[in-house]
Formats: sequence, structure tokens, C-alpha cells
Amino acid sequence: MEKVFHIISKQEADIAKAKGFYQPPSLVNEGFIHCSYSMQVCRVANFLYKGQTDLVLLEIDKTHLNCEIIDEDLYASGELFPHIYGQLPWSAVVAIHDFPCKDDGMFELPITLST
Repeated sequence: MEKVFHIISKQEADIAKAKGFYQPPSLVNEGFIHCSYSMQVCRVANFLYKGQTDLVLLEIDKTHLNCEIIDEDLYASGELFPHIYGQLPWSAVVAIHDFPCKDDGMFELPITLST
């Protein structure tokens, strides 16, 4: 199973689960859903979400996507990140991990993550 990860609020995850798909604003505004590989998750979380306490980490099986997923370096960082070019069907989400920050506001990979 090829996995990618997406950070989302618990509330957004609950709504997406009830709908059966996830379609964040980035899909409309940029044309894709930002994702990360496991070794990128904490760096992204610490950069974008430091101190947020209501987050979960979606574990997504790439083989269950019915749209294109492309590894891209859109910001000339020298690093490729996976981008999902379409709605995320909830059936592709194989796990939802609680993703709380530590007391200092920083994140570490959940122990439930099966990388």
C-alpha cells in the first residue's frame, strides 16, 4: 500500500466522512489537495499548524484514488510533495490518527502510524 498523509481539523474530517469525500478550498483555488509523505508530516505541521490542538492526520492509500496524484516541487524547495488532483474519496482514507501537538506546540508522528 502506498500511503500519503493530509493534516485536517477533526471537525473537517467528521464532515468529510459524513459526505463520503473531502474537497478542501485548495482543490478549488489551486486544483489539488496538499499531502505529505510520512517523513515530511511533522515538518509541515510544525511550519503551518504549530500549537493547533484540533488536528487529525489522514492516512491515505494512493491505490484507492480515482484521480491523479503527482509528486511536485511547486515552491523550488528541492523536495517533492504529493498532490491529489481531485476529490479525496473517503474510501481511500485507511486511518485517521489523532494528531495533537506537544506542550511546546510542536508535533511528532502519532504512535498509531503504521509507516
